[in-house]
Amino acid sequence: MSKAKTNITIKRLVDAAMTALLLLLMAYQVTGDELHEWIGMAMTALVIIHQLLNRRWYGALFRGKYNPYRSITAILNLLLLFSFALTAFCGMSMSGYAVPFLYGMAPVSFVRRMHLSMSHWSFVLMGLHLGLHIPAIASGLSLKDKTKAVLTCIFTCMGGIGLWLFLKSGIQDYLFFRVPFAFLDYDKAGWLVLLENLLMLSFWAFAGTLAARICMSAGRKA
Repeated sequence: MSKAKTNITIKRLVDAAMTALLLLLMAYQVTGDELHEWIGMAMTALVIIHQLLNRRWYGALFRGKYNPYRSITAILNLLLLFSFALTAFCGMSMSGYAVPFLYGMAPVSFVRRMHLSMSHWSFVLMGLHLGLHIPAIASGLSLKDKTKAVLTCIFTCMGGIGLWLFLKSGIQDYLFFRVPFAFLDYDKAGWLVLLENLLMLSFWAFAGTLAARICMSAGRKA
């Protein structure tokens, strides 16, 4: 395997691990306090590794021309990095297990509310980020037209259910600081919580895929 293919494989493995950890982080009622913090630390480490693996992208940030797809990708990546960083900072400022010596770096009343909002923004942006890369990944797969149609239908259905769950759960209130605490159902089965999180993430990935296709189409016309 060439070095380029090895790097791509490593990046995809890191992306997959980050996605899995994100789903667990959003399932706070399943993991509990201590495990949630350690998963958060693992997520922070993977985000740093992800940035190091993509250091060439940052080096080319101010070079070359920007078409619609490159523009939306750059904006989304920077927003995602910012939300991840702020989520990690706020989480460590409230830590009681993983890094308790960092507790109180900022007022707890502030970071608690900010952590709630930024963690859900990270969830939304991560879904969009994944969606932006789906067309490129799909183009590298040798799939028959019928298989593509079936997968598209499945993806669309998952996205529709995910949107309904997203609105039903009231996450939009967390995003815009309308409530100070998350209202979680501790009686719901853990597997169901993770499945619902996956479906909600699928909606944003679906939205990101549509945005990518629209931008690519606009770029070709230009």
